[in-house]
Amino acid sequence: MGVPVWKKGLGFQRINGVRICNEGFWKRKHVEGIKCAYGNAPYLDDHIGFFEDLYAIRIDRLIDMNLFIIRYCMEYLSIDTRIVLLSELDIDVKGDRLPVEICRGLGADIFTAQCQAKKYLDEGLFLDDNIELHYFNIPSYIYPQLWGSFIPRLSIVDMLMNCGPKSRDIILRD
Repeated sequence: MGVPVWKKGLGFQRINGVRICNEGFWKRKHVEGIKCAYGNAPYLDDHIGFFEDLYAIRIDRLIDMNLFIIRYCMEYLSIDTRIVLLSELDIDVKGDRLPVEICRGLGADIFTAQCQAKKYLDEGLFLDDNIELHYFNIPSYIYPQLWGSFIPRLSIVDMLMNCGPKSRDIILRD
């Protein structure tokens, strides 16, 4: 279930400018879909209030909704990491130099990326700026799910609904 956004006539939009279409009954359908999908999940009651509250308020930009969900998950999992948006860094660069300039803007000397991103990164640009590149594979956390065969990398919401407070331990055990 996606969140409907305004697209018509807007052309290319910056990600922080994508506006939510708050018309219709999609919010109620989302809450009901979560209740239906996770009706038998052991921790539905711990989290359904969050989703009901999320959809009860008017949020105009998709980035704000995403950050609302991310911050909820971070708080629940006791993750204390600062979130910095690209729009806050005053960087006017695109292409290969962008990740290097992000590091410079944050004062970082290490850039960590998924192994799959290696083919898209110009390692020489990082070396020229004395920024180390570290690569990692996305872990596949195995945890109890409600239906059928285990589906890896489904979503943090799935893990929270099925594992509740044990989710943090599952993530940290790798």
